[in-house]
Amino acid sequence: MSTFPTSLPGGTWTLGDLTVTRFGYGAMQLAGPAVMGPPADPDGALAVLREAVDLGITHIDTAEAYGPHVTNQLIRQALHPYPDTLRIVTKVGAERDQQGGWPPARRPEDVRRAVHDNLRTLGLETLDVVNLRLGDAQGPRPGSLAEPFETLVRLQEQGLIRHLGVSNATPEQVAEARAIAPIVCVQNMYNLAHRQDDDLIDELAAHHIAYVPFFPLGGFSPLQSSALTAVAARLDTTPMSVALAWLLHRSPNILLIPGTSSVAHLRENVAGARLPLSDGDLADLDKIGGGAGPLGR
Repeated sequence: MSTFPTSLPGGTWTLGDLTVTRFGYGAMQLAGPAVMGPPADPDGALAVLREAVDLGITHIDTAEAYGPHVTNQLIRQALHPYPDTLRIVTKVGAERDQQGGWPPARRPEDVRRAVHDNLRTLGLETLDVVNLRLGDAQGPRPGSLAEPFETLVRLQEQGLIRHLGVSNATPEQVAEARAIAPIVCVQNMYNLAHRQDDDLIDELAAHHIAYVPFFPLGGFSPLQSSALTAVAARLDTTPMSVALAWLLHRSPNILLIPGTSSVAHLRENVAGARLPLSDGDLADLDKIGGGAGPLGR
């Protein structure tokens, strides 16, 4: 499998000492319906992962809770032994229940178990990046992250984790994490229509910390905006292509992890993110905004 990182839109970024392509891949959609159970087309799921690496993507985002276990097992089956350039980012802090919910799992014993589960299912001795998932299915919630985050720090000191991050976090929780130990990324919901983290993105960029928006295309409710549709029509492309290209323009510390279970859709996402946007396009798109919606990360 060959990799050509510079051929991807956006170039590269460094997570600590790890270089990744700014255009990555989110494996969440490889699990079954509602991110539960195996995929309907296991061979297709493996093909998407292999195509991602063949396209030059060096940043794959996953979680042991997806499936649960399913996406990690697929990643291992498709890509192990992993290319030297590939970086796999996972998260801990939530589990899946039989009703499809995301109950928190942030006690020290939960965090330790989740890290070891990720190591086992991915077939790794050290995890590149582990994000602590906070909040709930409705979004970030206030509260201290000290106990679970300090547990991750101890696991990092044992050599089981290279770098740390946080997900679904408030700005206050990001600041608290940074006061405890260095972080390399923040993974929150953000897209053209949900821009509540604008100030946080700029602050993180000033400290060379990546911001990784999940649901960059709106998640289970695709982005809908007359301005977005108008720009896409003017450029003879899709609204989703415009949305991805806008994120890469928004700030150099934004890393994309759009997910798909289709090889064709993966290729469309990569091609769409290359879209050049003029100052006029950007001005029209910057008029779009809104509050955060429900999420399931």
